[in-house]
Amino acid sequence: MADEPERPPFERLARRLRIFLRTQRFIISIFVLAIGVLFDVLAFGAFTPLQSTPPFPTLNSAAGGPGATSGGWNYTLTYPLLGVILTIVGAYLVGAYYVARKRFEHLMLTKSKAEFLRNIPELEDLLWDLTPNDEVRYADKRAELRVRR
Repeated sequence: MADEPERPPFERLARRLRIFLRTQRFIISIFVLAIGVLFDVLAFGAFTPLQSTPPFPTLNSAAGGPGATSGGWNYTLTYPLLGVILTIVGAYLVGAYYVARKRFEHLMLTKSKAEFLRNIPELEDLLWDLTPNDEVRYADKRAELRVRR
């Protein structure tokens, strides 16, 4: 058999990155949600009466930068925008993972070949939200029930 042609380094790196992101999908979604909540807390502390209680004065002065009082950039204004966006995206990612995981586990526990055949399109859609290990479990289940591709 002929060897595969050598792939460019960028393509190999992109493939490894895609595999890493799919494998660590749940951890990354939790991280995005946590960063969003952190920005929401910082925004709450920057624009409410809590701004005078510790640790918010230090954080607000650091985010304001040296030129914030003299018309420079005030990065505190990015907290509400980034906080809301990252919280919504993170909550969606975590929720989608939990729903897909619950449904996938239910469909994988079935012993009925007829039910499994009925749900193959849904299972394959769910695999987009799950990890590569779940694809292996799906292939093993297909082999166990002797379902052809």
